[in-house]
Amino acid sequence: MQFQRTIGIDYSGAETADSSLKSLRVYETEGGGPALEVGPPPGPKRYWTRRGLAGWLIERLTEPVPTIVGIDHAFSFPEAYYRRHTLPRDWDVFLDDFHHHWPTDQPSLYVDFLRHQRDTHAALAARRTGERRWRRRVEELARAKSVFHFEVTGQVAKSTHAGLPFLRHIRRALPKLHVWPFDGWSIPINSSALVEAYPRLYSTAYAIDDRTPDQHDAFATASWLRDADMDGRLTDALAPKLGEPTARLVRHEGWIVGVTSDQPPPSKSETCRAGRPRHSRSVKGTTTPGYRNPNGQVVIASTGLAGTDHYQKVYHICCGHCGLNYGANGSDIHARRCPACGGGRPGLVI
Repeated sequence: MQFQRTIGIDYSGAETADSSLKSLRVYETEGGGPALEVGPPPGPKRYWTRRGLAGWLIERLTEPVPTIVGIDHAFSFPEAYYRRHTLPRDWDVFLDDFHHHWPTDQPSLYVDFLRHQRDTHAALAARRTGERRWRRRVEELARAKSVFHFEVTGQVAKSTHAGLPFLRHIRRALPKLHVWPFDGWSIPINSSALVEAYPRLYSTAYAIDDRTPDQHDAFATASWLRDADMDGRLTDALAPKLGEPTARLVRHEGWIVGVTSDQPPPSKSETCRAGRPRHSRSVKGTTTPGYRNPNGQVVIASTGLAGTDHYQKVYHICCGHCGLNYGANGSDIHARRCPACGGGRPGLVI
């Protein structure tokens, strides 16, 4: 393992930087152990504030413990934003410029105030806007929403506009901290790092149990970073296979950990591997590669891993509707529904 500690943060862009936010959640693993929730220090605030969280992260990342932190908001904006506002393709310049126009770390300012009020602060913010159709290359690949698409379910726009000033604050406080990939794809051994996370990529691999959606997103991020570090997937995730045009964009647009290449996502008709039979009647046995159950879930291959059911192995399953890949016990395959689009139980880790 490269990292002795992993931290997953489900971010919130609501209210002010000093507001106690129920949807701002933090989970942490230590030495490969379970992901446990971390609450704010004792005091009048029941939940984390963005300012308090930034201070805690700075303290945690100062410790001599290799730590990787996944934060659930965009770390930069699309190329179209840089072009419109004639910004140099430099991430640190971007952070300074954004903070000048959107100082959402100030005590009395918050995202909706700057978007809707008419005063000097809001006028300054209006000079640095974008269009909801603009997306970074990695957002297109991950099918994530635009950082300018406000007022929709699952928006990342508000949390990004609230979080970027604190990224800048952390970077200025810890100039040697590796922020991936802006400081390079390779994170030095025995160093700590910040990465941009997208919980939708990891959350279906873990049972939600009694956690709220915000808690589960933070839990899944911390857990996936731990598991991927232990089994080698994180090495590949931190070195995605990119063509030169995408690699140039990433230097200022950033990237999401877990998106491993810049190849376009498959269409619904191409969601499972080429050459696999499309109908269950053409193969024998529910664990045979190519078997397709009545709910459209297709067997890819056995992983050889021990399952969670008695004497079962984990099989690699692909949803024939949305393309999600996940694991399932062999005994479950015949009735499996997709965890992402079919309301099925979370898949097993593969």
